[in-house]
Amino acid sequence: MWTGIRAVKAGAPLADIGDAIGKFAKKGGYTLIRNLASHGVGDSLHDEPGEIATRPDKTERRRMTNGSVFTIEPFLSLGGKMADQKSDDDEWTLVSTPSAPCVQYEHTLVATPRGAVVVTLAA
Repeated sequence: MWTGIRAVKAGAPLADIGDAIGKFAKKGGYTLIRNLASHGVGDSLHDEPGEIATRPDKTERRRMTNGSVFTIEPFLSLGGKMADQKSDDDEWTLVSTPSAPCVQYEHTLVATPRGAVVVTLAA
């Protein structure tokens, strides 16, 4: 569950999140679904900072800002690389390509100078 969350700290590179998840995936023999991402949370569901890669991304140059709220939402698979909508009738069910078992988790957190405040954990 903590994969990527330890990388969260105001001022740190957003790329640290994808790097941490990528290391975890590689160590466990998992692939990462490349076209799904973490995202900002605010006035809308996918608010700033917009999409946040849950895989290593050498082009990511943004930094976490103090008080920013976003998710960490990796999609780990046993071979899948992309996600596709299952049918036109069901926009929520996704299948991996190539077909393989997948798992996803999501936490919402706030970046602070002392690290992450995870708001989706039960007290």
